[in-house]
Amino acid sequence: MSINSVKEDEEQKDSVKIKVIMRLFGYMLKYKKQIAFVLVCMFIALGISIVNPLLLQRAIDVDIVNGNWKGLVIIVAVSLVLSIIYMVSARMWMKTMAHVSNDVLLTIRDELYTHIQTLSFSFFDSRPTGKILSRVIGDVNSLKDVIQSTVTQLLPDFLTVIVVLVMMIIVNPYLTLSAVAALPVIFAGMYITEILAHKRWQVFRKKSSNISAFVHEDLSGIGIVQSFTAEKESEKEFDGLVKEHQQSFIKAVALADVFSPTIEISWGIGTFLLYFIGIRKLGTDAVGVGTYTAFAIYLSMFWGPIRNLASYYNKLVTNISAAERVFDIMDTPADVTDSEDAIELGDIKGHVQFEHVGFAYPDEPDVKVLDDVNFDIRSGETIALVGPTGAGKTTIVSLISRFYNATEGRVLVDGMDIKDVTLASLRHVPNVNTFQLIGVMTQDNFLFSGTIRENIKYGRRDATDEEMVAAAKAVHAHQFIMQLEKGYDTEISERGARLSIGQRQLLAFARTMVSNPAILVLDEATSSIDTHTEILVQQGIESLLKGRTSFVIAHRLSTIKNADRIFVIDEGGIKEAGTHEELMKAKGEYFELYEAQFEGVAV
Repeated sequence: MSINSVKEDEEQKDSVKIKVIMRLFGYMLKYKKQIAFVLVCMFIALGISIVNPLLLQRAIDVDIVNGNWKGLVIIVAVSLVLSIIYMVSARMWMKTMAHVSNDVLLTIRDELYTHIQTLSFSFFDSRPTGKILSRVIGDVNSLKDVIQSTVTQLLPDFLTVIVVLVMMIIVNPYLTLSAVAALPVIFAGMYITEILAHKRWQVFRKKSSNISAFVHEDLSGIGIVQSFTAEKESEKEFDGLVKEHQQSFIKAVALADVFSPTIEISWGIGTFLLYFIGIRKLGTDAVGVGTYTAFAIYLSMFWGPIRNLASYYNKLVTNISAAERVFDIMDTPADVTDSEDAIELGDIKGHVQFEHVGFAYPDEPDVKVLDDVNFDIRSGETIALVGPTGAGKTTIVSLISRFYNATEGRVLVDGMDIKDVTLASLRHVPNVNTFQLIGVMTQDNFLFSGTIRENIKYGRRDATDEEMVAAAKAVHAHQFIMQLEKGYDTEISERGARLSIGQRQLLAFARTMVSNPAILVLDEATSSIDTHTEILVQQGIESLLKGRTSFVIAHRLSTIKNADRIFVIDEGGIKEAGTHEELMKAKGEYFELYEAQFEGVAV
């Protein structure tokens, strides 16, 4: 999958539209009782609509002609009662269908979000977060009109057309033929609109997605934008995306709106032919006034739903592209999944092995990040990974967590190929002493909006307050937390914007500490902490490392001198391995990196 930018339209698989529509409406099958109730209300309302013209016909041709005022009063009373029943029925089906459509949207959004969470890192690497948000929120919301209108508008209108057509034929087949003579014009308009407008609405959705992605990216990096006074450049880019979005909308609407005039023209032709044939050809003697009046009402009832079809069809054409985008993600297979015979990983010791491991990212399969990597890490060892940026250090620890699958070779934990165990047990091992298999700390650990308590316990939801405080104290976060207004109940914003970088790191350390991982990964974890804080945190790290297999990725080489072994990663493999003293004596690549760093040369 190629990487997509905020300014680039997303790739999308072509779908069979009827399958998309059937799949979308398939979500309503679980609401059979509600739909059945809605249909009953519809048939009641439809029956009343059909009966009223017949009552009017009798009132004109029989009661009024014969002066039967008693019968006329009865007809008026019956019509009034029927009208009340009609309004109640219509109200009930609209209310019920509103609930059903909302539940369907919640189901679709929940399924979409749940599926997204199962996708591997490669999926998120290949597209901006804003474009994913656009599908989860915007595209799903766009489906509401289609779902609700199908039952509340399309179905009753369709039934009305069929029943009214039958009644018109019964009343007078010649008038019926003249009234529907223009229907082929409508079908031709529908065909042309569907073919041409659909593509334009797909483009519109993609342009909408581009805007969402840009806004999300720009606001996430607002500090950088303002620090470089790039507001005008951002505004210019935003205006460009908005103009593209506007133009795509105008093009789509311009074509979609062609369908409505087609309906109006067809209705006008049908009405003209009705009066022409009815009055000029058949004559008033052949067709009674009451009959003709009833037929005119039926004609209005026939063409009314067809006119509504223009509105519904525009909704369908407009929003079917949204359904395609939603199902496109839902049909995206997860690269990393449990095998059919995957087993639960039990208690682990932390023995990690790489056997001829190779890896390439899905979007660049020909570029090997790792090539034939082999190592054997004993339980409880601390391994430091050093090397230039992009050498593959983070990739190694990502493969242990199965955020990606190795494209070659095997990754083993305690002698078991991690592809043969469930992902849940690989990443979370609940037992007395170990709560999580792998704990990961990075230099930019994300903090969620909420309390400090909630953020620390995110590492283990069932942790007690005593365990939470102990974890915070271990990494020297407790002191600054207690200095806050509400201590552990202090609310923080997304990413902990009001906290210093060092404080955010300390909270992230506490979160990892409380999870009590069997294998610990520290990826540049102390790079953003000041020297004083680092000294305090280093003490907490040392206690955290005890008894655990640990991987420490660091550019600051002074922090990993005490590691059991140091791996120098470069050009997709392990160039050197040994203790700090051994590698310094060898005077190889590690020696050069160390000397360069302490000479003040950037590494």
